Amino acid sequence: MHDDSRDVPPKIDFTRREFAVTTLAAGFALAAQPVSSQAITTDTHGLEAGEVTIPVPDGKIPGYRAEPASGGPFPVVLVVQEIFGVHEHIKDICRRLAKIGYLAVAPELYARQGDVSKIADFREIFSKVVSKVPDAQVLSDLDATVAWAKASGKGDTSRLAITGYCWGGRIVWLYAAHNPDLKAAAAWYGRLIGQPDPLHPKNPIDLVGALKAPVLGLYGGADQSIPVESVERMRAALKGANKPAKIVLYPGTPHAFFADYRPSYRKEQAQDAWKRMLVWFKQYGVA
Repeated sequence: MHDDSRDVPPKIDFTRREFAVTTLAAGFALAAQPVSSQAITTDTHGLEAGEVTIPVPDGKIPGYRAEPASGGPFPVVLVVQEIFGVHEHIKDICRRLAKIGYLAVAPELYARQGDVSKIADFREIFSKVVSKVPDAQVLSDLDATVAWAKASGKGDTSRLAITGYCWGGRIVWLYAAHNPDLKAAAAWYGRLIGQPDPLHPKNPIDLVGALKAPVLGLYGGADQSIPVESVERMRAALKGANKPAKIVLYPGTPHAFFADYRPSYRKEQAQDAWKRMLVWFKQYGVA
């Protein structure tokens, strides 16, 4: 019998409220425009894909789910959004995972705080919405998403993984320290070190000793927002704690190198990192 204690931020008061986001945005977020001609579009042939409603302690949040159209139950991958919320790129990642046999689901984790899809300025997205999203709320919503996947009858949550990008990359590390039932995690260029505040009391480097699942970190050596020094500090901390984690650092590679709809996209590194993630998931029983 495993220890179900969870290293989480202080509990937040869940009271029923008006949710700012009740349906997902169509297309790409305004701040991500113009969309690059390299943007990948994955079709829904052979899939069940679309918007779903996920019950949470204080109401319901929207999410996007993709899974094979027949068979199951399937291993589950939680897909954690970038700063732009669950827009077209995150939906497409879910479809890519479904094409290879996963139930992939991306809950809209800003649903209570605001709709970022129609905000054009990065700084406004952060100041008006993202900075107001508590870590405790996010971890609870991810737990609720796991419960939804299990209740759907199509998700085998004994084979549970998580992946996330940018803002979501940081969340992946936090969730790997939170859920003892998680089997594997892949964090794409998520911040590792930062200034804590009441809504975000811990950073990934603070939680190394509490990690409950193996984490693959995928980072760019030319990322202006995540210094290589912080990545090396995390590597050293993981090694010191003897945790089954690995960080891959791509030299000369910018932040958001997987974001094929943006100029930061680097095809070779993105494809290599995607393959590494899938191997990581299989290695730890999520396939």
